[in-house]
Amino acid sequence: MQQLTNIREMRSVRDAPVDQMGAAKSFDTQVAPKVMRYQVLISLMLSSQTKDQVTAAAMQRLRAHGLTVETILNTDDATLGNLIYPVGFWRTKVKYIKLTTAMIQQEYDGDIPNSVAGLVRLSGVGPKMAHLAMDIAWKQISGIGVDTHVHRISNRMGWTPTSTKNPEETRRALEEWLPRDLWSEINWLLVGFGQQVCLPVGPLCASCLIRHCCPSAFKCSPRKRPTPSDPLSPGKSSSQGKGKVKAGSPLQHRVKEDPNPVSHPAQS
Repeated sequence: MQQLTNIREMRSVRDAPVDQMGAAKSFDTQVAPKVMRYQVLISLMLSSQTKDQVTAAAMQRLRAHGLTVETILNTDDATLGNLIYPVGFWRTKVKYIKLTTAMIQQEYDGDIPNSVAGLVRLSGVGPKMAHLAMDIAWKQISGIGVDTHVHRISNRMGWTPTSTKNPEETRRALEEWLPRDLWSEINWLLVGFGQQVCLPVGPLCASCLIRHCCPSAFKCSPRKRPTPSDPLSPGKSSSQGKGKVKAGSPLQHRVKEDPNPVSHPAQS
């Protein structure tokens, strides 16, 4: 609970990429509910192995083109590829989007399935996407959406009884003990924490508020220990703002938008 409380404090500003450009922010709020749910699913499919900034740009292009089941079915593969490039594995995602959209039209009357079992039948949709789609699109909590950030951080903090090998193992381990009322919050909370503080390589342990209760503190970043000048250093007095994130600290404005200088599919 101390870890959770301190992570909530570090995430209170909600200025991570996932807060501004995640799947919960990617859909058009003015469209019909059925179209909104479809847009949530497409955003989740595009986000795999892709930075939020790139996914958000692709979603913006798709929405300008027309992001409905009917429009995508009438869009040729080359055009769809141009619209979603340069998301990770964009060629494969073109195929998955077309197959999934066709199934949605044929078997679900143009709406996305309203169950995890139905969602994972769709091409390119795994458990993580299914649980997030149920949460965001259907407002139903079916499970924890575990991506690489949640998987990595849960293991670092000791939230799994043993080291888990993949996100699906982590999901099952977390759901065994984590209270259900936290399942929805955990994804966006830890994803943003992983984007800004608990980085995959070189996590900012010296500036992390859970460094004193995290079993992995400084083990992944041994050179980044607190210094006397660190505003969050244990040696600082409470008047320096103990437990608060100071302006200009490493907890603020670390993630810069990619200039996205990648060439067009036709030129790649």
